[in-house]
Amino acid sequence: MILNDYLLSGNGYKIRLLLSMMGQPFEYIERDIMKGETRTPEYIAKINPNGKIPALVLDDGRVLAESNAILTYLAEDTNFIPVDRFERAEMMGWLFFEQYDHEPNIAVLISWHAFKGLPENADIFVPMKEAAGKRALDLMEKRLSGHNWLVGESLTIADISLYAYTHRAELGKISLQPYPGIRAWLDRFSALPGYVPITWTP
Repeated sequence: MILNDYLLSGNGYKIRLLLSMMGQPFEYIERDIMKGETRTPEYIAKINPNGKIPALVLDDGRVLAESNAILTYLAEDTNFIPVDRFERAEMMGWLFFEQYDHEPNIAVLISWHAFKGLPENADIFVPMKEAAGKRALDLMEKRLSGHNWLVGESLTIADISLYAYTHRAELGKISLQPYPGIRAWLDRFSALPGYVPITWTP
């Protein structure tokens, strides 16, 4: 397998985390999104027509894009996906939540504050993103204040997906101090076998 990725991407980090936890070897190709390396005609034609990372090239040449779809594919028939039908649906709910409510706010704030700089009309957009990001964290806190993991009693790809940007939320100037359940979850997660930091490549 070949993972096309950008080292500081939380979406790509999800895939690297899962592969490391599974002990699955893979080839890593860095695609610098800041330099437009996923927007070249060759990348769009051969790897991902949407011009984004991560993109996973399977051994048979087929390509998967979209981070949570890749997680779901890789985790099939493993302990990272619940066997119970209801818990599996709950897991999918958290994956949809991550892409609709969490990532568009937390990840965007991280990008603005730590990498790209604030956008035009930041005085309007930043407070909107902060409020929405805190609402997402509030929902996670409600679950994690009484449970070790987001679904059932063990780690799933829902945890992996949401860990990626949550653990860097403070780069987006969102404090995690009001969220003791989330902070305890982050500590549990980083102590897991196979855990690697976002700066890790194989």
